[in-house]
Amino acid sequence: MSSRIHRGRVAMAAAMVTVTAVLIAAAGCSRQPPPAPVPPPPDPTATARAAWNDFADRFIEGYFKSHPFFAVQSGRHEFDGQMPDWSAASLQKEIDRLKLLRTQAEGISAEPLEPAQRLERDNTLSVIDSDLFWLEQARAPFKNPAWYINSLDPEVYLSREYAPLEKRLTGYLGYARAIPQLTAQIRANLQTPLPKPLIERGIAGFGGFAEFFRNDVPKVFASIKDEQAQKDLSAANSAAAKAMEDLKTWLVSERKNGTDSFALGETLYAAMLKQTERVDVPIADLEAIGRADLERNTAALKAACEEFLPKGTIRACIDKMSANKPKGGAVEGARALLKDLKAFIVQKDIVTIPGTEEALVAESPPYNRGNFAYITIPGPYEKGVASVYNISPPDPKWTPKERQAYIPGIARLNFTSAHEVWPGHFLQFLHANRNPSKIAALFVGYAYAEGWAHYCEEMMWEEGYGNGSAEIHIGQLTDALLRDVRFLSSIGMHTRGMTLAQSEKMFLESAYQDPGNARQQAARGAYDPAYLNYTLGKLMIRKLRADWVAQKTSGDAKAAPMKDWKAFHDAFLSYGGPPIPLVHKAMVGDKGSLF
Repeated sequence: MSSRIHRGRVAMAAAMVTVTAVLIAAAGCSRQPPPAPVPPPPDPTATARAAWNDFADRFIEGYFKSHPFFAVQSGRHEFDGQMPDWSAASLQKEIDRLKLLRTQAEGISAEPLEPAQRLERDNTLSVIDSDLFWLEQARAPFKNPAWYINSLDPEVYLSREYAPLEKRLTGYLGYARAIPQLTAQIRANLQTPLPKPLIERGIAGFGGFAEFFRNDVPKVFASIKDEQAQKDLSAANSAAAKAMEDLKTWLVSERKNGTDSFALGETLYAAMLKQTERVDVPIADLEAIGRADLERNTAALKAACEEFLPKGTIRACIDKMSANKPKGGAVEGARALLKDLKAFIVQKDIVTIPGTEEALVAESPPYNRGNFAYITIPGPYEKGVASVYNISPPDPKWTPKERQAYIPGIARLNFTSAHEVWPGHFLQFLHANRNPSKIAALFVGYAYAEGWAHYCEEMMWEEGYGNGSAEIHIGQLTDALLRDVRFLSSIGMHTRGMTLAQSEKMFLESAYQDPGNARQQAARGAYDPAYLNYTLGKLMIRKLRADWVAQKTSGDAKAAPMKDWKAFHDAFLSYGGPPIPLVHKAMVGDKGSLF
């Protein structure tokens, strides 16, 4: 009995153990693993900022692929030898691409972005809008030969020493071999009849290229001893020169069909200002602003002439200033002046010079002599490559008197050199090329660049350059009047029915230009309606400076009027080159306006 009882207890205990095990097992099967921690929701600010940075990088690389020659000029030499496709179909694809990019850029909210990103976003939209204006609204590739001429300068391969001459020749050969196809596309695109001044710009520009390919390019590469390379160069140059000459000949044949209808019209002109420079001001108001600046500078010129040539006429006064020509010619004269200009801005501590680079001075090539002076500056990806300040000789077809008059006096050459080099374009691009935003460095606007350079002329005089010399002041003022008349001539020719002859007369009588310059400047206004941007940009910068100084000294009754503008200049140049209204907003907020 006891043993049975014992076995029963054991059996019962075994059963209990079994039941317990089953229950435990069952409980174990029903328990779920602890849930994984839920990641925090993405930070919308970080997401938007990363999205913008990614878009900006893609925008630049996509732009380079669509504009490979622009990439080369910017210093991206993996694109060497590549040229764009200017067929009508390709231009339409570019319009479509830009519109898509605009939609994508607008899809990234500006609110969470850092201030620098917001400005970069606004600047990118302005780049897109500017390209779309010229391509789609103004239809420049179909109406204006200058659109192509401005995009074909091969100096990057010829004078920029970014690589040995042999490597640059390889890039140049790709460029030259593309010219016959490009000229065929240009001819197919240009819709006749063309306006007379635009025909003449095409004849001069394309004919200049033909002459340059034949006569000047071989000299650049003459030191290369490779026989096959020289044969390749000769063949490519001959074909390119012939293609350009054929295009010129065709335009010459179109002279008989030329029209006077080059004007954009007020609606398109207003769109140009808004979409390329973010200036949204009634044309009548702009015209009044330009006339006021012309009157201000004319009064200053009269006062300076009373001191320089008492009882003489304004024309005689300017002739006297102009008669004091630079020794050795304009090129040699400019080289000497650059040293003085740089020394002055260093001594006066006017603006920061962010590097040790210097600009070279040379005679401009035959294909690019539509203006007296200009500077070519390496792009932001370039390292250790010199800029070149180009000065155009007078047209040999002019009379000896006109050729002599075309060469400026020393006083005026001072301010042309200030405009182009110290502290104008050259210094501005030293800053822009160092900008951490590649978009700010790559896309420098017309009014920003030319406005700054023109602003520098008057600013240098205000800072004491010339030691109060009436002759030097007259040199500064004649350049100011030239830009004022460009401003008014652009508005007049494109919105008020002004003729080319009336524009030329205004340059003669209100800007006191010699006949050759007056003719050249009036013609430029027909094919470059945006050349009002010199004065437009200058006036916006001067207003921005006044607003910035007022903001810095507001609330301080003891604050003296601000005379030291270095802080303003450095701040302005730190933005690279976006439309000046965007810079105004970044520097002083929404207070005040640019006009």
